[in-house]
Amino acid sequence: MNSNIAVPQTYLGNQDTGTVANLKLDQFFKDSCLFQLIKTARIANPDIQSALQRVEIAGANLQYSRSWLMPEVSFNASAGIEKFGDYTMNGVGNYDTNLSPNITDKQHIPNPTPEYFVGLRSSWEIDLWGKFHNKKKAAFTRFLASRSAYKLAMTGLTAQVATSYYQLLALDNESRIIEENITLQKNALEIIKIQKLGGRATELAVQQFQAQLARTQGLRYVTNQLITETENKLKFLTGKFNEPIKRDTSISSLKLPTIFSAGVPSQLLLNRPDIREAELELGAMNADIDAARKAFLPSLTISPYIGYNAFSTAVLFNPVSLVYGLLGGITAPIFNRKKIKSNYAKTVAEGKQALYNYQKVIFRGFMEVSNSLKGIDNYNHYYQFKKQEVKSLKNAVDVANDLFLVGRANYLEIITAQRNVLDAELELANTKKDIFLNAINLYRATGGGWK
Repeated sequence: MNSNIAVPQTYLGNQDTGTVANLKLDQFFKDSCLFQLIKTARIANPDIQSALQRVEIAGANLQYSRSWLMPEVSFNASAGIEKFGDYTMNGVGNYDTNLSPNITDKQHIPNPTPEYFVGLRSSWEIDLWGKFHNKKKAAFTRFLASRSAYKLAMTGLTAQVATSYYQLLALDNESRIIEENITLQKNALEIIKIQKLGGRATELAVQQFQAQLARTQGLRYVTNQLITETENKLKFLTGKFNEPIKRDTSISSLKLPTIFSAGVPSQLLLNRPDIREAELELGAMNADIDAARKAFLPSLTISPYIGYNAFSTAVLFNPVSLVYGLLGGITAPIFNRKKIKSNYAKTVAEGKQALYNYQKVIFRGFMEVSNSLKGIDNYNHYYQFKKQEVKSLKNAVDVANDLFLVGRANYLEIITAQRNVLDAELELANTKKDIFLNAINLYRATGGGWK
């Protein structure tokens, strides 16, 4: 089946030929705590260990497929007994043989007649048409595909750990912002209470400030729960139970990722493990189809044997009891052709399925790279405007406080200004997190993270 698929020459008009996928882990993830978490996860994560065992299974299947090209040789020791009827060829022949003067007493054939054999038997189907060669080729290709699947598990795990880590840093930053706003809102509440005692504010204002403070204090516990869940997810990914997740940086102090180069789309075919896996699986299915097609052709089987054969154990290992033989036969399917046709049709359908999956993986890879590239660019611009918004809103809070003290603003304007600052600061932190997540997705989407 033809696996050729035309891909665009560039992403979003980007003409760069380099790719972020070529960066090593320590070049891309410069945070030492994150890098250590990724290293730990690669050793202890159960999914990685399971993927490694799938490679071992594929390797064992490859070794097994090689045996199809070689003759089967087995040691055989058998014993049996048979009673011949008087009106059978063996019965009459054995009776007549026992009357012959040409045989000794040891050569008299008893009835029932024992049968003993000790020796080697072999069966070898000659690979006339390359059927077994194709099966071996399919097994080898699937072994390579399992290695690509292992690399895919590596890239996925790397992205998962990094994503959870930056989510944790963003949540830490949210917790800090919430605590700062709780302190500010407590101070505002105390001021409004004093003004109430002086007759400059009402109980309604006090209740409004208390409600806003309660809302912000409630957010603290929601954020704490999210921090706990994210830490536990990282512990699960790294195969740990109770060890604390070390992080010594805040996402607010991290430098934003630079605009990375994604290279050209054709590099996806070489870099992305899932595309490579799908391509290899398609090649294996093509070999399976060839093997299924050749099952319609005649097969030649050679069955030699050598050993000791006698009807008495006393003379079984006598040199004159040595026997050997060779049987060759050609067989061709006749009545079971329908079964072979069904298997061939199934294999062809599975091959087409592999082709469509290969095409789907390429389309998905191109889409993921394009989304991540555009996401880094758009969120960077959004982040810059959001910083200006936060700065303006903080100034608005200061102005509202000053105006309130001189009676030129009401308490609702202060509450609104404080709430807007809190929401904007939280959104700013999440926007920065989104930039890092898009960078991680770009690294994974271009095939980085497994080397």
